[in-house]
Amino acid sequence: MGKDKKGKKAPRKRTRVKKSDLYDKGERKRTPCPKCGPSVFMAQHKDRETCGRCGYTKMKQ
Repeated sequence: MGKDKKGKKAPRKRTRVKKSDLYDKGERKRTPCPKCGPSVFMAQHKDRETCGRCGYTKMKQ
């Protein structure tokens, strides 16, 4: 009778977005961050948009 051994959790699979998916014929599909400028896009979540660079968060309605 030994101790119960728990294995390590599997690392989370992160989905990467290609640069070509962010633009549609030269126009931006996603909103840029108002603090960082037009070169940084906001990440799209179910209930919010966040900037990965500065941490700015805008809640969706």
